[in-house]
Amino acid sequence: MILEMKVPSPGESITEVEIAEWLVQDGDYVEKDQAIAEVDSDKATLELPAEASGTVTFKAEVGDAVEVGAVVCLIDTSASKPQEGESSKAAATKTEVSATPKVETPTNTTYATGSASPAAKKILSEKGIEATTISGTGKDGRITKEDAVKAVPAMGQQINIEGRGVSRSKLSMLRRKVAERLVTAKNETAMLTTFNEVDMSPIFALRKQYKETFKEKHGVGLGFMSFFTLAVVRALELFPAVNSMIDGKEMISYEFCDISIAVSGPKGLMVPVIRNAEDLSFRGVESEVKRLAILARDGQITVDEMTGGTFTITNGGVFGSMLSTPIINPPQSAILGMHNIIERPVAINGEVVIRPIMYVALSYDHRIIDGKESVGFLVAVKEALENPEEFLMDNDVKKALEM
Repeated sequence: MILEMKVPSPGESITEVEIAEWLVQDGDYVEKDQAIAEVDSDKATLELPAEASGTVTFKAEVGDAVEVGAVVCLIDTSASKPQEGESSKAAATKTEVSATPKVETPTNTTYATGSASPAAKKILSEKGIEATTISGTGKDGRITKEDAVKAVPAMGQQINIEGRGVSRSKLSMLRRKVAERLVTAKNETAMLTTFNEVDMSPIFALRKQYKETFKEKHGVGLGFMSFFTLAVVRALELFPAVNSMIDGKEMISYEFCDISIAVSGPKGLMVPVIRNAEDLSFRGVESEVKRLAILARDGQITVDEMTGGTFTITNGGVFGSMLSTPIINPPQSAILGMHNIIERPVAINGEVVIRPIMYVALSYDHRIIDGKESVGFLVAVKEALENPEEFLMDNDVKKALEM
């Protein structure tokens, strides 16, 4: 019996996925529920498990974009499992086929090759780019409007690559979607960034005193993310406009705090969501951060776990960033950027002392968040981080940490 394996729906709004990698070879014998492929959607990378045991035949190649519900491979369930060390007939057939030289069909060259469409010509003219420097992707090599939009002017002379190594690789669907969202955020929001600095001494002191006991009791470390997340929750309650979004001609404000946390995964930037952070304790936040980070690292995070945040926290400090202007994660209206912690000389009570200082940045959409609210929000975050016992722990550290 031949079983058709179709692309399952990864989420309600997703209509197609891209074959990121086949985890088995064409013609291999696979076991039921064995992961046979990784597919990229515009939100996450997901594994495709075999629906039955048998010999697999590919119907799509790596890099192909396939619609949800389309057949990506066939599984011959009547095939018997090969003995150890025995190669399957399909594998042998594949070897024969792969040995056959591939004949490439030459691209037609016509009067259209290298010429730009009227729309493309106008865009290239505005960018100051010669059409001769662009490779067209249209019929017979014609330069399309999309080619012109993607074209980047060279700085000075065009790079001479003759005799030097160059590699070209296709961007994953996830990376392309991230790029698209970032450009959208820059082009469609009135984005501004305000900065402040935080004296991390009080948090350092609390972590030094309680982190070992906290980890022994709860099984997770007492990191910086719980302090920042709870400080953000408090500030969002004080400045609800920052916890809002624009929907057409309306402004939607949320009475809950779903905090997105930007993490670096094997396939690029991912932004899982801590749901109802306003209801979580320090232990609750740290447990969620650990759980989501592991899922992102292992490529097992789901679309639902990365959808629907109301505010984002990103930590460039883990890579050594001193200061940055983070880009809003649409359709959200604000994002908080954390940075590295450096000992700096600061003036306190008329004396110069050395303190661990972190610069923080809040990028926000000025269409619905005014300067007063954005600055007030960041000051409230700073206030809570510099006095966590009062503002985040209700002056009862042990109860807040559930000791």
